[in-house]
Amino acid sequence: MTLRHLEILKAVAETGNFTKAAETLYITQSAVSHAVKELEEEAGTLLFERLKKCVRITESGRMLLEESLPLLSSFQALEGRLGRLECQAPIRIVSSITIASWKLPDILNRFQEKWPKLPVQVEVQSAAGALQVLGAGGAELAFLEGAPPAGPYVCTPFSSYALSLVCSPAFLERRKPGTLQELHACPLLLREKGSAVRDTFDSFLYLHGLIPTPSWTSVNSGALMEAARAGLGIAVLPEELVRPELGTGMLVQLHIPGLTLTNPMSVMYHKEKHITAPLKDLLLCVSESKQS
Repeated sequence: MTLRHLEILKAVAETGNFTKAAETLYITQSAVSHAVKELEEEAGTLLFERLKKCVRITESGRMLLEESLPLLSSFQALEGRLGRLECQAPIRIVSSITIASWKLPDILNRFQEKWPKLPVQVEVQSAAGALQVLGAGGAELAFLEGAPPAGPYVCTPFSSYALSLVCSPAFLERRKPGTLQELHACPLLLREKGSAVRDTFDSFLYLHGLIPTPSWTSVNSGALMEAARAGLGIAVLPEELVRPELGTGMLVQLHIPGLTLTNPMSVMYHKEKHITAPLKDLLLCVSESKQS
């Protein structure tokens, strides 16, 4: 028994005639007769009484029809949605922490103006964790900071941000590092290993023969900023994040000769990924964010 058998059963019951049922379904009368015969053989009983000018459904046939109607209704509803599945399926995004707290909300607001009913699921990870999620197929798109990783990915830069060294005015009165070596000797408040901010800072110091040993390590940039405000050390954070604190004077920026740190931001997807219409619009929103 297939759905086609049940569609034929319903059509014959509604029309009372094999020929009219065939016309309704755009098939031959012999196909209708054959399908009804197959159903009757499987049921082990007649489903229709063959009268001279019509057919009449039996009680057994009526029971089968009643059981079939919810299935046929669900199938028809699914069939109606079939051509719109890619416009209904949730978009899964994984994002590094800095992009999620700064750029991503504006991008998704733009996207939801175009697709207000399309669900978007966001997972926030470190840069290394985000790449793992994308590689394992847990997301359609990844928003990452730092150098583009190797692998089978399409990677499109869309923005960048500078990193700032910040501390409290009181800390600066006690210690004012002027070289990388003096900075290295200060208590450092750093993001966790695997974050783009930490990797960029560590790489720069490593090229100059230095390996930082932080006093604080945190996945939370806000916690590091509070520690810096309390005079506990020097934090390395995105400039956009600390700009309000610099404006109020709660934090001050340090400048070390030769130390300039910048992280690019990119959107990535697997090179064999099928780009649906919603994903195309989302990537367009990412491109539009360059001007904002």
